[in-house]
Amino acid sequence: MSRLSPDTIAELEAWAKARQHDEALEIHRARRFDGTLEGAPELHLEDVSDIPGVSGVPGVASYQHRARVRARGGDLYAAVLAPPEGYEVYNRELLDFAGPEFVLAEPGTAPLAVAEACRRGEAFEQICSFAQRQGGLVVHPYMGIESVWHLADDVHGATGVPVQVLGPPPPATWIANDKVAFDAVVALTLGVDWLVESIDCVGSKATVEALETLATRHQVVGLKRLRSASAMGNRVVRQRHLETLGAEALVRDFLAETAWCGDDEVQVVAWLESELSPSTQLWIPPLGQGAPRVDGVYEQLLLGDEKVFLGSRPARFDAQVVERMKAASLLVAEAFQRLGYCGRCSFDLLVVGDGDIYFTECNGRWGGTSTPMHLVDRLFPAERPFYRAQDYMNEALVGMAFEALSARLGDALYDHRSGRGRYVLYNVGPLADRGKFDVIALGHSQDEVDQAIELELPSLLGLSPTPGQGEIG
Repeated sequence: MSRLSPDTIAELEAWAKARQHDEALEIHRARRFDGTLEGAPELHLEDVSDIPGVSGVPGVASYQHRARVRARGGDLYAAVLAPPEGYEVYNRELLDFAGPEFVLAEPGTAPLAVAEACRRGEAFEQICSFAQRQGGLVVHPYMGIESVWHLADDVHGATGVPVQVLGPPPPATWIANDKVAFDAVVALTLGVDWLVESIDCVGSKATVEALETLATRHQVVGLKRLRSASAMGNRVVRQRHLETLGAEALVRDFLAETAWCGDDEVQVVAWLESELSPSTQLWIPPLGQGAPRVDGVYEQLLLGDEKVFLGSRPARFDAQVVERMKAASLLVAEAFQRLGYCGRCSFDLLVVGDGDIYFTECNGRWGGTSTPMHLVDRLFPAERPFYRAQDYMNEALVGMAFEALSARLGDALYDHRSGRGRYVLYNVGPLADRGKFDVIALGHSQDEVDQAIELELPSLLGLSPTPGQGEIG
């Protein structure tokens, strides 16, 4: 039964039609996941190429191996870089994850564009051969970008077997990831009281005027590019910045640093400061195949004024606040489902004052919280333990091989066979070039896992405690 009223559904449909979202392309209708391939082998790939500014994240090309976290025995996972030596053995032996078949694609000139690389050469032949042997294939992407859908259609065309995409078509993908469109869906679904005050701007002049206007009502104001990840498109402006530099210079510098092309919208927002910045992690089935569900509520670990995503841990908020966040998130998720969205999704929120809740943005993709959450759930399907997940980066680790890192941690690595050990490693590709890897600490209390990350892990590595450098949330 729908949680949304008939009037709200009608308003959503009218809004979608007005923005020309109601007309799906034939390829999206033909390849969408409809349940008929439930349980079929999946192709997992981590393609971040369509996220603006993502190339600035250290070692981002090596994030492709986060797809291994989702891939199970009998699946495929693809990348344009070979996984670090020893990483597959670690997954099989210590984590007891049966191995998928790996597809190594030729990157060409775009090392982040994994889906496009899989559409040609030996990688495409390998995927087609696999799909023919299995009698069908589900492409399960990090994000439902256009090239993923074309890959699925190409494989179907070459093999004749059914191929579907378990993810949102691009129009729904960009409603989720575009801050202005997301705000519109929240306003239609819940009302404007669930949003911070904002002004949507086209052009630098309008952005300057909006900044000056909001600065008269708020001590701190934020500038946001609409589709960036992990705060890479955010700028925090305080009164002292305005007094020193002026609104015009601040906007000019912000647009230059974020590679503004001249016609993209910019959102100017009231920047409410709070220590409580949770996210709700959702799974949204295709419309007609079940209701959306909340898979977890998390505290985001954020770094600096711009709130760069560092990691996450299960939320320790007031139970009533958590239930309100869940209920509101499910309504917005149902609205997304009505607009054609399916797959993994998360909402970022703020809790301010006595429990006022505001939606700030959406991540219409897998990401820095859902990936370790899924990994923990694979290891502990009955009940999640206390844990904390985040990236760790230190210059002293640059050049270190994964096997050397594993050896240094030794018995402290979690071993699924014995149930002993505390640390789980993933996203280890950036280690050699950047000295960066992602880690989960397990424990019997949240204080225990916090200490494990902040103090014990650096000690095991022979390093001083240092913060991470930021992840794609």
